[in-house]
Amino acid sequence: MTTATDPTTEQGPRLQSVLTALDLLDCFVDSEELGVTDLARRLGVAKSTAHRLVSTLAARGFVERVPGTGHYRLGLHLWELGQLVQDRTPLRHLALPILEEVRLTTGQTAHLSIADGPDVVFVERLQALSGISLLGARRRRMPLHTTSAGKVLAAFNPAVSRARIAAGFPPMTGETIGSAEEWEAALAEVRRRGLAVTDSENVAGLASVAAPVFDGGGLAVAAISVAGPRDAIIGHLDRTSRVVLVATARLSRLLGG
Repeated sequence: MTTATDPTTEQGPRLQSVLTALDLLDCFVDSEELGVTDLARRLGVAKSTAHRLVSTLAARGFVERVPGTGHYRLGLHLWELGQLVQDRTPLRHLALPILEEVRLTTGQTAHLSIADGPDVVFVERLQALSGISLLGARRRRMPLHTTSAGKVLAAFNPAVSRARIAAGFPPMTGETIGSAEEWEAALAEVRRRGLAVTDSENVAGLASVAAPVFDGGGLAVAAISVAGPRDAIIGHLDRTSRVVLVATARLSRLLGG
Protein backbone atom coordinates (compact mmCIF):
# COMPACT_ATOMS: atom_id res chain seq x y z
CA MET A 1 0.00 0.00 0.00
CA THR A 2 1.23 3.49 -0.83
CA THR A 3 0.82 6.60 1.27
CA ALA A 4 0.00 10.20 0.35
CA THR A 5 3.66 11.11 0.66
CA ASP A 6 4.92 8.25 -1.52
CA PRO A 7 6.42 9.74 -4.70
CA THR A 8 5.13 6.75 -6.71
CA THR A 9 1.53 7.86 -6.20
CA GLU A 10 -0.23 10.11 -8.69
CA GLN A 11 -0.01 13.00 -6.23
CA GLY A 12 3.77 13.28 -6.65
CA PRO A 13 3.89 13.64 -10.46
CA ARG A 14 0.82 15.86 -10.47
CA LEU A 15 2.37 18.23 -7.97
CA GLN A 16 5.61 18.25 -9.97
CA SER A 17 3.65 19.17 -13.10
CA VAL A 18 2.13 22.13 -11.27
CA LEU A 19 5.56 23.28 -10.10
CA THR A 20 6.97 22.95 -13.62
CA ALA A 21 4.05 24.93 -15.02
CA LEU A 22 4.75 27.69 -12.52
CA ASP A 23 8.44 27.60 -13.46
CA LEU A 24 7.35 27.96 -17.09
CA LEU A 25 5.50 31.16 -16.28
CA ASP A 26 8.61 32.47 -14.53
CA CYS A 27 10.55 32.00 -17.76
CA PHE A 28 8.73 35.06 -19.11
CA VAL A 29 10.05 37.38 -16.41
CA ASP A 30 13.05 38.32 -18.55
CA SER A 31 11.70 37.38 -21.99
CA GLU A 32 8.60 38.85 -23.59
CA GLU A 33 8.16 35.95 -26.03
CA LEU A 34 9.46 32.36 -26.00
CA GLY A 35 9.09 29.33 -28.24
CA VAL A 36 8.55 25.77 -27.07
CA THR A 37 12.19 24.85 -27.73
CA ASP A 38 13.42 27.74 -25.54
CA LEU A 39 10.98 26.82 -22.81
CA ALA A 40 12.06 23.18 -22.84
CA ARG A 41 15.72 24.19 -22.61
CA ARG A 42 15.14 26.59 -19.73
CA LEU A 43 13.01 24.10 -17.81
CA GLY A 44 15.27 21.13 -18.52
CA VAL A 45 12.38 19.02 -19.85
CA ALA A 46 11.54 17.32 -23.12
CA LYS A 47 10.10 19.48 -25.87
CA SER A 48 6.90 17.40 -25.82
CA THR A 49 6.52 18.10 -22.09
CA ALA A 50 7.02 21.83 -22.59
CA HIS A 51 4.50 21.82 -25.42
CA ARG A 52 1.91 20.03 -23.30
CA LEU A 53 2.39 22.43 -20.41
CA VAL A 54 2.28 25.62 -22.47
CA SER A 55 -0.76 24.37 -24.41
CA THR A 56 -2.60 23.72 -21.15
CA LEU A 57 -1.71 27.16 -19.82
CA ALA A 58 -2.81 28.75 -23.10
CA ALA A 59 -6.17 27.00 -22.87
CA ARG A 60 -6.76 28.75 -19.53
CA GLY A 61 -5.51 32.17 -20.69
CA PHE A 62 -2.32 32.20 -18.61
CA VAL A 63 -0.25 32.41 -21.79
CA GLU A 64 -1.19 33.13 -25.40
CA ARG A 65 0.27 32.41 -28.81
CA VAL A 66 1.90 35.29 -30.66
CA PRO A 67 0.32 35.42 -34.14
CA GLY A 68 2.63 34.48 -36.97
CA THR A 69 5.61 33.42 -34.81
CA GLY A 70 4.71 30.21 -33.00
CA HIS A 71 5.98 31.86 -29.81
CA TYR A 72 4.09 32.40 -26.58
CA ARG A 73 3.75 35.35 -24.20
CA LEU A 74 1.99 35.91 -20.90
CA GLY A 75 -1.79 36.01 -21.21
CA LEU A 76 -4.47 38.43 -20.12
CA HIS A 77 -5.76 36.14 -17.39
CA LEU A 78 -2.54 36.70 -15.46
CA TRP A 79 -3.04 40.44 -15.84
CA GLU A 80 -6.58 40.08 -14.49
CA LEU A 81 -5.34 38.19 -11.46
CA GLY A 82 -2.57 40.71 -10.91
CA GLN A 83 -5.09 43.55 -10.95
CA LEU A 84 -7.13 41.74 -8.31
CA VAL A 85 -4.06 41.52 -6.10
CA GLN A 86 -3.44 45.25 -6.48
CA ASP A 87 -7.09 46.14 -5.88
CA ARG A 88 -7.20 43.98 -2.75
CA THR A 89 -4.05 45.43 -1.16
CA PRO A 90 -5.11 48.13 1.34
CA LEU A 91 -1.51 49.26 1.88
CA ARG A 92 -1.21 50.26 -1.77
CA HIS A 93 -4.37 52.38 -1.64
CA LEU A 94 -3.17 54.20 1.48
CA ALA A 95 0.27 54.79 -0.05
CA LEU A 96 -0.70 56.01 -3.53
CA PRO A 97 -1.39 59.69 -2.72
CA ILE A 98 1.75 59.81 -0.57
CA LEU A 99 3.83 58.28 -3.36
CA GLU A 100 2.47 60.81 -5.82
CA GLU A 101 3.60 63.65 -3.56
CA VAL A 102 7.04 62.07 -3.32
CA ARG A 103 7.30 61.84 -7.09
CA LEU A 104 6.12 65.42 -7.61
CA THR A 105 8.49 66.78 -4.97
CA THR A 106 11.60 64.91 -6.11
CA GLY A 107 10.87 64.51 -9.81
CA GLN A 108 12.22 60.95 -9.55
CA THR A 109 10.68 57.47 -9.53
CA ALA A 110 8.82 56.62 -6.30
CA HIS A 111 8.35 53.05 -5.08
CA LEU A 112 6.29 51.24 -2.49
CA SER A 113 7.95 47.92 -1.64
CA ILE A 114 7.42 44.87 0.54
CA ALA A 115 9.65 41.91 1.35
CA ASP A 116 9.00 38.45 -0.05
CA GLY A 117 11.51 35.93 1.26
CA PRO A 118 15.02 37.09 0.31
CA ASP A 119 13.69 39.59 -2.24
CA VAL A 120 11.99 42.95 -2.36
CA VAL A 121 8.91 43.38 -4.53
CA PHE A 122 7.90 46.79 -5.85
CA VAL A 123 4.12 46.68 -5.46
CA GLU A 124 3.77 50.20 -6.84
CA ARG A 125 6.06 52.27 -9.05
CA LEU A 126 5.35 55.85 -10.13
CA GLN A 127 7.81 56.65 -12.90
CA ALA A 128 9.99 59.76 -12.92
CA LEU A 129 8.40 62.87 -14.38
CA SER A 130 11.29 63.11 -16.85
CA GLY A 131 10.31 59.78 -18.33
CA ILE A 132 13.83 58.43 -17.74
CA SER A 133 13.80 54.96 -16.21
CA LEU A 134 16.99 53.07 -15.47
CA LEU A 135 15.05 50.16 -14.00
CA GLY A 136 12.54 49.68 -16.78
CA ALA A 137 8.86 48.98 -16.33
CA ARG A 138 9.11 45.22 -15.88
CA ARG A 139 11.61 44.67 -13.08
CA ARG A 140 9.44 44.31 -9.99
CA ARG A 141 11.46 41.83 -7.91
CA MET A 142 15.07 42.25 -6.82
CA PRO A 143 17.39 40.76 -4.18
CA LEU A 144 17.05 42.59 -0.86
CA HIS A 145 20.76 43.32 -0.55
CA THR A 146 20.89 45.28 -3.82
CA THR A 147 18.25 47.91 -3.02
CA SER A 148 17.73 50.64 -0.45
CA ALA A 149 14.19 49.38 0.15
CA GLY A 150 15.47 45.90 0.83
CA LYS A 151 18.00 47.20 3.30
CA VAL A 152 15.47 49.11 5.40
CA LEU A 153 13.03 46.19 5.37
CA ALA A 154 15.77 43.89 6.65
CA ALA A 155 17.21 46.39 9.13
CA PHE A 156 13.90 46.69 10.97
CA ASN A 157 12.58 43.16 10.54
CA PRO A 158 14.94 40.36 11.64
CA ALA A 159 13.06 37.63 9.75
CA VAL A 160 13.63 39.50 6.50
CA SER A 161 17.36 39.82 7.19
CA ARG A 162 17.66 36.11 7.96
CA ALA A 163 15.96 35.19 4.69
CA ARG A 164 18.60 37.11 2.74
CA ILE A 165 21.48 35.61 4.70
CA ALA A 166 20.15 32.12 4.01
CA ALA A 167 19.90 32.86 0.27
CA GLY A 168 23.37 34.39 0.01
CA PHE A 169 24.55 37.57 -1.67
CA PRO A 170 24.86 37.20 -5.45
CA PRO A 171 26.49 40.23 -7.10
CA MET A 172 24.60 42.57 -9.43
CA THR A 173 27.44 45.07 -9.86
CA GLY A 174 30.90 45.57 -8.41
CA GLU A 175 29.32 47.64 -5.62
CA THR A 176 26.86 44.99 -4.40
CA ILE A 177 27.09 43.73 -0.81
CA GLY A 178 28.88 40.40 -1.03
CA SER A 179 28.91 38.78 2.41
CA ALA A 180 26.95 38.37 5.63
CA GLU A 181 29.51 40.56 7.39
CA GLU A 182 28.99 43.42 4.93
CA TRP A 183 25.24 42.90 5.19
CA GLU A 184 25.18 43.16 8.97
CA ALA A 185 27.39 46.26 8.89
CA ALA A 186 25.11 47.89 6.31
CA LEU A 187 21.99 47.13 8.36
CA ALA A 188 23.58 48.59 11.48
CA GLU A 189 24.23 51.80 9.57
CA VAL A 190 20.63 51.84 8.32
CA ARG A 191 19.32 51.49 11.86
CA ARG A 192 21.59 54.33 12.98
CA ARG A 193 20.43 56.67 10.20
CA GLY A 194 16.83 55.54 9.93
CA LEU A 195 17.15 55.20 6.16
CA ALA A 196 19.19 53.41 3.50
CA VAL A 197 21.06 54.57 0.42
CA THR A 198 22.30 52.56 -2.55
CA ASP A 199 24.77 53.79 -5.15
CA SER A 200 25.24 51.63 -8.26
CA GLU A 201 24.62 48.47 -6.20
CA ASN A 202 21.87 47.13 -8.44
CA VAL A 203 22.34 48.97 -11.72
CA ALA A 204 25.43 51.00 -12.59
CA GLY A 205 24.59 54.69 -12.40
CA LEU A 206 21.38 54.14 -10.42
CA ALA A 207 21.03 55.39 -6.85
CA SER A 208 18.16 55.26 -4.39
CA VAL A 209 17.17 56.24 -0.88
CA ALA A 210 14.52 54.47 1.22
CA ALA A 211 12.93 54.58 4.65
CA PRO A 212 10.79 51.99 6.48
CA VAL A 213 7.06 51.93 7.03
CA PHE A 214 6.21 50.49 10.44
CA ASP A 215 3.15 48.61 11.68
CA GLY A 216 1.73 48.90 15.18
CA GLY A 217 4.24 46.38 16.47
CA GLY A 218 7.27 48.35 15.35
CA LEU A 219 8.26 46.04 12.48
CA ALA A 220 9.00 47.31 8.99
CA VAL A 221 6.18 46.05 6.77
CA ALA A 222 6.94 48.19 3.72
CA ALA A 223 9.35 50.78 2.40
CA ILE A 224 9.06 53.95 0.36
CA SER A 225 12.00 54.73 -1.87
CA VAL A 226 13.10 57.22 -4.49
CA ALA A 227 15.33 56.01 -7.32
CA GLY A 228 17.00 57.77 -10.19
CA PRO A 229 20.28 58.69 -11.87
CA ARG A 230 23.16 58.85 -9.43
CA ASP A 231 23.71 62.60 -9.75
CA ALA A 232 20.03 63.33 -9.12
CA ILE A 233 19.88 61.22 -5.94
CA ILE A 234 23.33 61.48 -4.38
CA GLY A 235 23.66 65.11 -5.41
CA HIS A 236 20.47 66.00 -3.50
CA LEU A 237 20.63 63.33 -0.82
CA ASP A 238 19.69 65.46 2.21
CA ARG A 239 16.59 66.88 0.54
CA THR A 240 15.49 63.54 -0.92
CA SER A 241 16.03 61.80 2.41
CA ARG A 242 13.80 64.32 4.20
CA VAL A 243 11.03 63.80 1.64
CA VAL A 244 11.19 60.02 2.05
CA LEU A 245 11.27 60.17 5.86
CA VAL A 246 8.22 62.45 5.97
CA ALA A 247 6.36 60.14 3.58
CA THR A 248 7.07 56.98 5.55
CA ALA A 249 6.13 58.67 8.82
CA ARG A 250 2.75 59.59 7.32
CA LEU A 251 2.10 56.09 6.03
CA SER A 252 3.24 54.52 9.32
CA ARG A 253 0.72 56.67 11.21
CA LEU A 254 -2.04 55.51 8.89
CA LEU A 255 -1.08 51.91 9.71
CA GLY A 256 -0.97 52.57 13.44
CA GLY A 257 2.83 52.49 13.57
